[in-house]
Amino acid sequence: MPTSFFVSQSSKNQLQKISIIFLLFAFFTAAYLYRAINLPFSLKADVIYFEVESGYSVARIARKLAKEGIYEYPRIFSMYARLRGSASSIQAGEYEISKGISVNAFLNMLVTGDIAQYRVTLIEGWTLDQALTAIWKSPNIRREIELINKEGIPAKLQLDFKSAEGLFFPDTYFYAKGSTDIEILRRANQKMDEVLTEAWKNRLGALPYENPYEALIMASIIEKESGTRSERGDIAGVFVRRLELGMRLQSDPTVIYGMGEEYKGDIQREDLRKETAYNTYRIGGLPPTPIALAGMESILASLNPVLSEKLYFVSKGDGTHYFSSTLEEHNAAVNRFQINPVEQSQ
Repeated sequence: MPTSFFVSQSSKNQLQKISIIFLLFAFFTAAYLYRAINLPFSLKADVIYFEVESGYSVARIARKLAKEGIYEYPRIFSMYARLRGSASSIQAGEYEISKGISVNAFLNMLVTGDIAQYRVTLIEGWTLDQALTAIWKSPNIRREIELINKEGIPAKLQLDFKSAEGLFFPDTYFYAKGSTDIEILRRANQKMDEVLTEAWKNRLGALPYENPYEALIMASIIEKESGTRSERGDIAGVFVRRLELGMRLQSDPTVIYGMGEEYKGDIQREDLRKETAYNTYRIGGLPPTPIALAGMESILASLNPVLSEKLYFVSKGDGTHYFSSTLEEHNAAVNRFQINPVEQSQ
């Protein structure tokens, strides 16, 4: 009886020791795994880009992370991804990894497809050539337009226009690696179509435009004529009034656009006499296409001009303009602000 008691007690003590060891092992294992899962990735820069190609398994991703020195526990990565049910939901793409990110956060990105986004900004007043240059200079853009030339852009976008000039809304566009220049332009054109359609529906009464495209042409001229937002309605008013009276627009930016590479920074008298489709000193009405990307303010101004008797305006040399109703007043303003500006400042 006593012997049996001591044997049982001894067995209980052994079981207690084993239990304690097991619990300690489980605790330290859990602590190790928790640390490994929440350990920030090791990055050589503040931000790096990690490519997950289509068909990559979680094990392959883990090995690639280890090979690139980003995360040193590939087995734990794979095991944890399977335990949380993420292994079969990973989406391909390029991912932006920043300092401080953990396994858990990275797996969330892989599952939700939170791929890296780049950006390109198209600026008001840019020509199509300038917009294409900005797009092509942006990282990870695939070029398609070079294969069709810019003359083929309208057909590629299924647009019923001969020229793509001015058909894109100036804004910032985000894109993923591998996006094409055509895709960026398609989105910019869709945004322009939305903006122009809404503005056309809310236009001010009867205007001398046959369709929204003519309003866009006017908006592009307004965009190039003034960088001062508060004046755009007044400039629109002058041009609309001229169209209504059958007067020529006489807009220098249209002349410059028509000159193309011949423009060297100044317009000469002979330039105003040249016959081009864009020389509004020589042609009546609007030029055949927009001359630049028109922003929201210029589009709204073209369709909501300030109604007045003003028919002329001249730059005051400070970014603003002086508006006149008569040619006599305009000539005096030209003399004041353009011919003898020094005398006026004294």
